[in-house]
Amino acid sequence: MPVRSDAAVVPGLEPLVLYALSAPECAPGTASIDRLRLAPVPLVPEVRLVMAEDAIVLWARLEAEAGHVLPPPFWASAWTGGQALARYILDHPDTVAGRHVLDVASGSGLVAIAAAIAGAAGVTANDIDPYSIAAISANALANGVDLTLSSSDLLDGDGDGVDLVLTGDALYHPSVAARMLPFLARVVANGGEVLVGDPDRGHVPHDWLERVASYEVPVSSAPEDAQLHLTSVLKPRRDQVDDRRGRGAVALRDRRTC
Repeated sequence: MPVRSDAAVVPGLEPLVLYALSAPECAPGTASIDRLRLAPVPLVPEVRLVMAEDAIVLWARLEAEAGHVLPPPFWASAWTGGQALARYILDHPDTVAGRHVLDVASGSGLVAIAAAIAGAAGVTANDIDPYSIAAISANALANGVDLTLSSSDLLDGDGDGVDLVLTGDALYHPSVAARMLPFLARVVANGGEVLVGDPDRGHVPHDWLERVASYEVPVSSAPEDAQLHLTSVLKPRRDQVDDRRGRGAVALRDRRTC
């Protein structure tokens, strides 16, 4: 399947990814501690991802290869919020079927891949980390799906007319949530729909986002989620306006008065 990307090749990652794609799936503990391996996702076994035995050690190895500081390899783990959102999409394919979908802060590409499997008309996986884009490309290949990849920072926009914006685990830090939530509000103001996967790390505005599904996720996921077992899928409340939406506020107000 074709994968279209605007990101450049990144040092040190390609040999590890190629090895993971060519090697048989293995059980945890059978490879070196930082080895990437292709394995099914615990809550979404229909999808296989290239994941690290130990993302922290992998991070150090990739920084040594690159010769400079790199962002954390969030793409090397299956985060619980993304697992919940991917599970929800596969269990409710009508959510994405025939629609143009944008997966923001895509990480490993798990949610984007689930959307493609469920029958979306087109899926763009977006992440500003070029290593993430490389991993998503490999994961799309492993799962036989067609994705468009984008490494642009989209959070100052409004979704550019896509039907549905998906984001898993993008509210993990206050500074990230402070940019992501206004973006999501502008998407809604522009007529799009939004689904969020999150284990509630304390940055979810429950006065605006309501829970549509909850899942118990196996513990063996991202190290940061070691104590997070219950994770949810949320969507905006249509009867509420998020004051953080910024320049999308006027559009939403005008449409409500039509």
